[in-house]
Amino acid sequence: MADTSFGPKGWTPERLGNLAGKTYVITGANAGAGFQAARILLGKGAEVVMLNRSAEKSAAAVNELREEFGAAAPVRFIRMDLAEQASVRMAAEELLKTTPRIDALICNAAIAQVPTRKLTPDGFESQLGTNHYGHFTLCGMLFDRIEEAKGRIVVVASLGYNMGLKTIRFDDMNWNEGYGPNTAYSQSKLAQMMFAYELQDRLKTAGRNVEVYVCHPGSSATSLITTSGSRFMRLMFHIMTKTPLVQTAEQGSYPEVMCATEDGLEQRALYGPTGRLEVVGPVGRGTLNAHAYDKPVMVRLWERSEKDTGFSWQL
Repeated sequence: MADTSFGPKGWTPERLGNLAGKTYVITGANAGAGFQAARILLGKGAEVVMLNRSAEKSAAAVNELREEFGAAAPVRFIRMDLAEQASVRMAAEELLKTTPRIDALICNAAIAQVPTRKLTPDGFESQLGTNHYGHFTLCGMLFDRIEEAKGRIVVVASLGYNMGLKTIRFDDMNWNEGYGPNTAYSQSKLAQMMFAYELQDRLKTAGRNVEVYVCHPGSSATSLITTSGSRFMRLMFHIMTKTPLVQTAEQGSYPEVMCATEDGLEQRALYGPTGRLEVVGPVGRGTLNAHAYDKPVMVRLWERSEKDTGFSWQL
């Protein structure tokens, strides 16, 4: 059932008021849904800080946004490679020095369907290391600044969490055996969701002032598959983009912008398109399957994440 609690078209940016004085930090914002989210927020008067791996693509994205919104548009980028813990820490420190306020951190960046198993410089399977561990440390380092603004953390997940093992393979998180591009991707996105839901529980217990939301873009024509997927996956996705089961990158950005700005949302939920297969259609509250918040697994993943990253959350 499509969720029409925001009207027949679901949530759209028309619901946004003036966001002047607010600052949004977005990972992976030089293309795709992250770039479109930056556009929407800038258009409403907010300041946007992008955390991206490529300085060249970031400069081009900033220029494009300044052409649209004026040379003084408050948008900038800090170089950060989510796959490298040292890079994440350096970027977070620079952000804290230069950014007095963070209203929401949107964890949008991801790599997907990496065709052959690769490890990050820290020795983690590349999709888990980038999508989950990178964001785990980043959120922890920026947490106090986000809390000062009574802000939000938005985790951009994927319906891929329903594929693969539906749990965390703790005895072989790096896929030394049985690596599959989709299975490993599914595990990384499930890990991100479990992190978010476990963080909600910990914040509630500690009485802390940050809201955590989880969303997914649906099936959007973004660069994710085209940049990290195999040739076969790229071809399949190219064919799919010609069907009604794929929407634009701009529509793909609506769930993350909604979760960063809209009041009255549920935290233990998954937001995204609610039409056909929940990959397209009106944006609202979708189906959340219970394996994404399996408590013993979440707790174990949190402890393992602190150990693997060397970052301990102080809550």
